Amino acid sequence: MNETSFLTDKIKTLIPLNEQEAADKESFLFFLNTFKENIWTRENPIGHLTASCWIINKEKTKALMAFHLIFKSFAWLGGHADGEKDLLKVALKEAEEESGIKTFCPLSRHIADISVLEVPSHVKKGKNIPAHLHFNVTYMLEADETSLLRIKEDENSALRWIPFDNIDEFVSEEHMKPVYHRLILKSKS
Repeated sequence: MNETSFLTDKIKTLIPLNEQEAADKESFLFFLNTFKENIWTRENPIGHLTASCWIINKEKTKALMAFHLIFKSFAWLGGHADGEKDLLKVALKEAEEESGIKTFCPLSRHIADISVLEVPSHVKKGKNIPAHLHFNVTYMLEADETSLLRIKEDENSALRWIPFDNIDEFVSEEHMKPVYHRLILKSKS
């Protein structure tokens, strides 16, 4: 079984929490079945795979978020697969690179959440990036909130442990708030 088929099977078994995640699941499966192998890198102009991590403290009351330079909002940590087919490995790598924390405890090797996210056209490192979709899988990680944090200056300008009850005050991307609210519910279960 190839990696795309393996990912397809994982997503098929995911039980959506709400109608939005159910709709994203159908779109995600269509994308995987349509494009097959041209999904693991940024070469596909329609969209590509990304992996994010919902990093929570041991008490399950706060999430570690970074102020994203492009989106001008606090956001989860994560990034592009860029050819890596183990998306948990991508999420863990991005979590360490973007936060400076060395030790994370994945709460499961299973995908916690999926989203299909619109990315507007923007400029990154002097290059024009056209609008596209991120077919994103999210893993739930736990970290010690007393760990030393280090920003990744080319991607974020601040890191903060944000209480779940205050997420909306820090997130200016309206389309992401329902995703974070869904992850808060999942992290408490």
